[in-house]
Amino acid sequence: MPTQARKDYISWDQYFMGVALLSAKRSKDPNTQVGACIVNTKNRIVGIGYNGFPYGCSDEEFPWANKEEDFLDNKYPYVVHAEPNAILNASSSLEGCKLYVSLFPCNECAKLIIQSGIKEIVYMDDKYNCTPSDIASKKMLDAAGIKYRKIDKVDIIIK
Repeated sequence: MPTQARKDYISWDQYFMGVALLSAKRSKDPNTQVGACIVNTKNRIVGIGYNGFPYGCSDEEFPWANKEEDFLDNKYPYVVHAEPNAILNASSSLEGCKLYVSLFPCNECAKLIIQSGIKEIVYMDDKYNCTPSDIASKKMLDAAGIKYRKIDKVDIIIK
């Protein structure tokens, strides 16, 4: 019988990013799967989401392409990002909450994050760093006093 608690448990950051990454696995997007997990100040999950089409919009009828010349033949005008889905799925107020997201939020998501009351973003990937959307996002987040920080890759191990 052990006499002490084990020391090799995962951190809160690893835990909640793991939930975000697991949520991303629900995305049917063939190119980019993003997941989000919103946590309150008591480390309780209050919302999760992933990127996909809105309710009632068939995955078979809307395009998943991302490089077509015709705007309407791309996924971009139709896909709801993980962050807004997590915000819309929230079970309580998001004031003061922390958002864990696998990909740094775009400028459109940043607006919703700010308006929702979320105060910190923890992200894993910043593949659009220095793009106009990224610059606008960080400019708004900085102006609104929302902290953001990158964490190292989190491996999900489920047995």
